[in-house]
Amino acid sequence: MNKVMLIGNVGQEPEVHYFEPDQAQARVRLATTERGYTLQNGTQVPDRTDWHTLIFSRGLAKTVEKYVHKGDKLYIEGRIRYRMYDDKSGQRRQTTEIYVENMEMLTPKSGGSATQVSDQPAQPMASQTAPSGNAQSNGDLPF
Repeated sequence: MNKVMLIGNVGQEPEVHYFEPDQAQARVRLATTERGYTLQNGTQVPDRTDWHTLIFSRGLAKTVEKYVHKGDKLYIEGRIRYRMYDDKSGQRRQTTEIYVENMEMLTPKSGGSATQVSDQPAQPMASQTAPSGNAQSNGDLPF
């Protein structure tokens, strides 16, 4: 299983690229921080901040473009991927990216509450039934 869950703050405005009029991808840098603490002997362990590169596709990318800004707090779920590339000087580099499947915006917007957004197709409610009376199932892949 490849599952990542993070809560953190957006470090810069999202970068959004359109490949076709309706196909977008957004890249966001997210900072997660583990709070520091004091050991029994009085030694201070400082906060530790890690930076993550998040990749949003399809509808999530458009949502990010409209509603996510530097400083916003996000909860995300996704998959971790490693990718190799050559930089401008020809050096081989490796990068780690999180491909986001679900996102919840934790920063309240004027009078609102947190908002959850998913890149998965809407699932039928359990109470819905197919015309034959059997429970409807949706086993189709979203791509």
